[in-house]
Amino acid sequence: MDAYAKSQLDSPMYDEVVEAPPIVRFDERRMHIRAYNYWASLLNDRNLPSIEDLNPSEIEDFGSHSVLLDFTGGMDDPAIAFMGTAIAAQCDLDGPIGNISEIPPRTLLSRLTDHYLQIIANAAPIGFEAEFTNQRGNEILYRGIMMPFSSNDEDIDFVYGVINWKEVVNDTVSAAIVAEALEQATTATVTNITPLWDRALEIVDEIGEDEEGALELTLDDQFQVDVEASLDDCLAAARDAAAAANASEGRTRHALYRAIGLAHAFALAARSRPQDYEAILEDAGIVAHPRSPMTALAKLVFGATYDKTRVAEFVCAIDYALEQDLAPGALIGHLHELPGGLKALVGAYRAAKRGEIVAPAGPSRATVLARRALAKVNPVANAAFSADEAGLAIVVMRREDDGSYVPVAALDHDDKLAERVLAAAARKL
Repeated sequence: MDAYAKSQLDSPMYDEVVEAPPIVRFDERRMHIRAYNYWASLLNDRNLPSIEDLNPSEIEDFGSHSVLLDFTGGMDDPAIAFMGTAIAAQCDLDGPIGNISEIPPRTLLSRLTDHYLQIIANAAPIGFEAEFTNQRGNEILYRGIMMPFSSNDEDIDFVYGVINWKEVVNDTVSAAIVAEALEQATTATVTNITPLWDRALEIVDEIGEDEEGALELTLDDQFQVDVEASLDDCLAAARDAAAAANASEGRTRHALYRAIGLAHAFALAARSRPQDYEAILEDAGIVAHPRSPMTALAKLVFGATYDKTRVAEFVCAIDYALEQDLAPGALIGHLHELPGGLKALVGAYRAAKRGEIVAPAGPSRATVLARRALAKVNPVANAAFSADEAGLAIVVMRREDDGSYVPVAALDHDDKLAERVLAAAARKL
């Protein structure tokens, strides 16, 4: 694996546009993370893993839960070069099928192949998770990943997908989770904010279910800050956001940025109510040091035993927001809009403190590969666009040699990124 790819895996909460799962132990149960680690291990010094190195039928770990799409015959209806036995059985397929157009509707396989155009656009692995009602009428939770492969290290002509699923937890299991969480809540202390969902997930593990249920955040959730709340309420909101970020286990940077933003909002509130803040610190047994006063605040929000390296990064972001006099909640949007996200902000802030001149960050490798792919892909028909109830569609246009513009890709209107793109566009008005 090259140095860039390795750097993307070092942090459990990642900040690149295409977010990679963290490196995990060999016995990590999450199939999509193991699949990503396998994909990354095939990179070596290439931009994309070679299709020659992939043989799904020999992958005992997740080969049965995988499918390989072949684009060498065209992008409109890619061929199915391999289909795992577990996926075929779950989709009630009696025999082989040749192309994705033959995939039965409302099957798990149809959900997985819905994402293949995102791979072409991003030129990097795409993870996804959702819930749907399958062909048997069962509610299914699924999580998967699709990963690009190439025959020439330039064009994406194969996409390999791995997916895992389970039926929705029944009412009995849900009741056990809630009861255990409530019991834990009665013994929680101010310095221990380990989210109750951690124990809830342990209960699910104990009864043989897979741990699912990432906390999804809408755009309103990400940016909503109550500036009139009491200091205790501000701290509680920040802690809830930190718990949500911890429960998502790095699968989304949105939860992390919201937690840091609400920690900054709490810092602003604490400035205006210093006596209340001192009382909270004293009750928690945390001492604020003059050299880094925000470290104590970050410990209040994220926990006294939280990883020191990550806390130091959060403190940098909070200090930056305080120095820039950002309004409560503004740091959340700033982190989202800043190229490179939290890592870029921390690097620039620390360099500035050392008196160094920071060069503007260039495009990431994922961005370079995405642009290369979109520059070559055939235009798509207007009928392929997914519009929302207001008739809005998010489309990528390419300028041709004659000066005309043609559509080459589009986001589904219910894609998580769609809300952010629309909000960013509206701010330009």
